[in-house]
Amino acid sequence: MSYESDVLRNWYLLFHYGSPEEILKDVAFPADFFPRGILRFPEATVEAFQKNTGNARALDIGCAVGRSTLEMTRTANEVIGIDFSQSFVDAAEDVRSGQGVRYLRFSEMHLSEELQVRLPESIHPERASFEQGDAMNLRDDLGSFDLVHAANLLCRLPEPRKFLDRLPALVNPAGELVIATPATWMDEYTPRENQPGGRTLDFLKEHLSSDFEFIEVKEVPFLIREHQRKLQISTSQTSLWRRKSS
Repeated sequence: MSYESDVLRNWYLLFHYGSPEEILKDVAFPADFFPRGILRFPEATVEAFQKNTGNARALDIGCAVGRSTLEMTRTANEVIGIDFSQSFVDAAEDVRSGQGVRYLRFSEMHLSEELQVRLPESIHPERASFEQGDAMNLRDDLGSFDLVHAANLLCRLPEPRKFLDRLPALVNPAGELVIATPATWMDEYTPRENQPGGRTLDFLKEHLSSDFEFIEVKEVPFLIREHQRKLQISTSQTSLWRRKSS
């Protein structure tokens, strides 16, 4: 499905901004069926950073409809969110600017009701900006950052090594990098010859270890509701790295 589709926009707005009650309304499973924290994915991957400074400059690559970018404004005074989908970027900017974004939640795919995004509390929308861009060919004048976040992006890139090769120039010395990926490598997104030959974490270590110190890895669960009877339940391998000073 195209990331420019209205259906995907609706799914992701609910995924990023829906309350637990909104996401789980009328689903066939009780709330305690799901792993703890499964409805907090955009916040949880941002919380993987260990730095906590109000002077940070931050980058969110593959920001989708913007929740993680906005979460990063809690501890950074400038955050740039970039996504390949113009539809997602437009939605993120509308949310940021307080336009009362409306979207659809599906009970069945031919039946829906309208919901409205509510901005999270204690964020600073004025610190964030959004733009369309390609993670494999980011603009040259982005500069460098104290925090770089890339969630559920890596295994959707045709050439993931191009993205990884750019990271040392994007992260300041002693800066932090979070890469979260469900490692769902598929030929339709990434040609077989560009996929890892083994485990994804080993692939990351191979390409990052000369410039980054590996800190830790954990599994972060997430749920994307398509409709009340179809839920995508996954975990994303979320690794934290620190840029070496020399």
